Amino acid sequence: MPLIFEKPLVFSPQLAATLGLEQAILLQALHDAQLHGQPEQRNGFVWLDIGVELLLRLLPFWRVADIQRITSDLRDQGVLLIGSPPLNIGDSLRFAFNDTTLPVATPVAATPAPRPRSASTIATSWQPEKDVLSQLALYNIPREFALQQVPEFVTYWNERQEPRYSWGSRFIKHVLRLWREQETQVARKEQETGIPQDWRPSADAMHILTHQADINSNFVEDAIPEFILYWRERGTASSTWNTQFIQHVKRQWARYSTTIEHDSEPRPIDPDWQPAHTVYEVLALANIERPFAENIVPEFILYWRDTGQASNAWNTKFLQYAKRQWAYHRDYGSTVSNHGTQQRSNPGRSTRHRDIAEELSDRSWAN
Repeated sequence: MPLIFEKPLVFSPQLAATLGLEQAILLQALHDAQLHGQPEQRNGFVWLDIGVELLLRLLPFWRVADIQRITSDLRDQGVLLIGSPPLNIGDSLRFAFNDTTLPVATPVAATPAPRPRSASTIATSWQPEKDVLSQLALYNIPREFALQQVPEFVTYWNERQEPRYSWGSRFIKHVLRLWREQETQVARKEQETGIPQDWRPSADAMHILTHQADINSNFVEDAIPEFILYWRERGTASSTWNTQFIQHVKRQWARYSTTIEHDSEPRPIDPDWQPAHTVYEVLALANIERPFAENIVPEFILYWRDTGQASNAWNTKFLQYAKRQWAYHRDYGSTVSNHGTQQRSNPGRSTRHRDIAEELSDRSWAN
């Protein structure tokens, strides 16, 4: 059996260098199909419908997605006009070569594939051709909407002065983008509703707030009635109530946490009180070991709970107490080191015999 038993594909090397190899192959295949098909003349262009199954037989090394990609690229380069929906949702390709001087194709095997027009800048009086509007109509885009975009499109590209092979294909992409944006906005608007009286945040929203943001669940629950009342009085419609609620609670929690942290109202010390992290940082600057400071927290809490005194500066009080205790601890250690087992000359003034209030009021450590 001979190695080559089928009709070979012929394509233009010049087109391959200009447009790409795949593009040149597809152009030649479409040109051959036009020669042997039944094209029709319409608005100065030669149009042909070719079925997807026939395309796959002519080009068995490509899939539908490949042919769609290449035809879209040829359309964007201004070589092809496409008058059918994408191949993945349609059963045929309707195309025309973008060359108004091309006559109705006749079955002459030697006829070369058409060459693309030269690139040019957009004219200030540019208007989309009928076929461009027809292609947009395939996407259910009203003619009036498309024509409304012409002035902005012309002004934008006229200022840039960039040449293009086909302003029609560029206009189609421009209008499609704007139309999809409008459809998205309309769809979002249709989903917007006022907040119901019995509205509740979704399970996902609650999980984000109570687990990921580590916000107290009671705080979240208490925020719901206030949130509902605020937006019902405003009469606002939205499709993102859960997102807005998450943002609202996070803001309120941050404000609440800041208020608690800087609360100036005196309060008795809590039984589970712990120094702030910054207290340990300040102590470290004074070369006071953190384990030492942590060990004296329980006796500090016990003393002040027994006195029942209120304060708005427990961190400051503990800072003073820790520094004073550390000074005595250091002096006591030095005495033991110098005199062995000999006790300090004034044992009555040891850290366990001094009144804690006296120690806290003593500022000699700062000198």
